[in-house]
Amino acid sequence: MPYPTEPPALVKPLPDDDLSQAAHSHRPSPWHFVLLPLSLVMLTPLVWMVVTAVSTPEESRQFPPALPTSIQWSNFADVWAGSPFGHWLVNTAIVSGVVLVSNLVLCSTAGYAFARLRFRGSGLAFMLLLTTLMVPFQVVLIPTLLIVKSFGLIDHLGALIVPNLVTAFGVFMMRQFFLALPPDLEEAGRIDGASRLGVFMKILLPLMGPPLATLAILTFLSIWNDFLWPLVAIQSPENMTMQLGLSTFQGAHLTDWPLLMAATLMSQLPVIVLFLLAQRVFVRSIASSGIK
Repeated sequence: MPYPTEPPALVKPLPDDDLSQAAHSHRPSPWHFVLLPLSLVMLTPLVWMVVTAVSTPEESRQFPPALPTSIQWSNFADVWAGSPFGHWLVNTAIVSGVVLVSNLVLCSTAGYAFARLRFRGSGLAFMLLLTTLMVPFQVVLIPTLLIVKSFGLIDHLGALIVPNLVTAFGVFMMRQFFLALPPDLEEAGRIDGASRLGVFMKILLPLMGPPLATLAILTFLSIWNDFLWPLVAIQSPENMTMQLGLSTFQGAHLTDWPLLMAATLMSQLPVIVLFLLAQRVFVRSIASSGIK
């Protein structure tokens, strides 16, 4: 039996059209030449924050700026030793965690009520809710402070939690997602004997993963980086949050920039890690939200 002169092809070659399409898909877009310089510009403050965090005070104040001659890892240890940084971290984590859970529960239930329940004055109530989004926080700062003072929560972590238990934006966003779900799912559950709460808990909420993740990220970022309201409501150092504590590194006449940048870098690491872990869900939910 004669042997074949050439071995059989193990992979079927692609047609010319498929080859050209595959090559075109890996070809860089012209937008990359615009987005790449912009991304480098946006990364410059973050890179310079890292460089300053490992510099000496003299190197951080020299002009023109230059890279440090040696990496000062001791700046991070000095932040923990010279300030109650761990206490600020715990306070911020408590406030962010409680507000995050309350917003997920209350905003989802309120959004479902506005999307599916028809009651007298529901449209007017929703319009009044939307109007609050157009009011700057500085306008309601003093009334909110007086309300919190009447509850006896001044200089307490409760002053940072209670006004943020539910947000109008969270209710609006969850309502938009509930409107995007087909009502047939709820009708099928009601026919099978499920209550409205059962339909909400067992059918709708499992489908709301992306919007809930988006609400969680936005709420966490807002509370973690909040500075103005803690500055007004908190007075004692033991109740300070992270952003308010960072302001103590700045003096009236001199600022220790390496320690300030080291503390800032450590305070932003949880936010960066959270966004990197959930960015795919975040982008998917924004793309499918239908919010213009």
